[in-house]
Amino acid sequence: MDDNDLAVRVTGLHKRYGEKRAVDGLDLTVARGEIVAVLGPNGAGKTTSVEILEGYRHRDAGDVRVLGVDPQTAGRDWRARIGIVLQSTNDLAEASVSELVHHFARYYPDPRDPDEVIDAVGLREKARTRSRQLSGGQRRRLDVALGIVGRPELLFLDEPTTGFDPEARHAFWDLIAGLRDGGTTIVLTTHYLEEAEHLADRVAVVSAGRVVAVDTPADLGGRSARRAVVRWVEAGAHREEQTDAPTALVAALAGRLGGEVPGLQVVRPTLEDVYLSLIADDQAGDAATPAAHPAPALVTTEASR
Repeated sequence: MDDNDLAVRVTGLHKRYGEKRAVDGLDLTVARGEIVAVLGPNGAGKTTSVEILEGYRHRDAGDVRVLGVDPQTAGRDWRARIGIVLQSTNDLAEASVSELVHHFARYYPDPRDPDEVIDAVGLREKARTRSRQLSGGQRRRLDVALGIVGRPELLFLDEPTTGFDPEARHAFWDLIAGLRDGGTTIVLTTHYLEEAEHLADRVAVVSAGRVVAVDTPADLGGRSARRAVVRWVEAGAHREEQTDAPTALVAALAGRLGGEVPGLQVVRPTLEDVYLSLIADDQAGDAATPAAHPAPALVTTEASR
């Protein structure tokens, strides 16, 4: 893919804290206009990697381009092109929704209309409410309003629906999907596998500071090609069989059992199944070959000085 089509390009990213390798050779690309969900266990390096992309943290080695610019040396013009929604914020708790959105809009050279943004995130009825009086879901909507009022080309979302009830989570997903449909590129970190499956065009799984798999939710880790499990009840016993041809197996069972197949289930691996398998395989590989990922020399690139 041409660099002009990429919002993010990361190659060989490394970051250490003393002896700990927080990021250990991470590679990632994000195409313009797509949502990429970054998944991984706590301590996998997700937050450090994203903070480097946002320009908040310096790297030790590797090449990073975000909207064509190295975030480590980027200026104010570049920062006006990105939006960031942190996991939790408690700033300006006494200001109202309207005051906050109008205030943040003044930081940008070409902001969206603040009142239109308030409408877009579903907070019109709360426009005069102080932010400390908002519910958790409403506060996250306000966070998104502050993140998008500058008309960002790229939006970073860090665990955006933590603490949401199911109804609020689904409403928030509709909002995020609408932003993507409007052309905003989104990098999403989340612990909710259902969220990643619902929103993401691609999923990147991070383990031990590197990307171990990246693909569409349907195809991650060869998910679509993995064998189905057919379960049924026969002669009072629960049976199951793995197969590459579940339709043929069900037809054979129906013929043998006289039509209806008691307790029939056809199950394919879920995204969670595949994710847990990828993490377990990577951790098992690290345990078996402890020298497979030696600490990198601290190569200082021209951009990271």
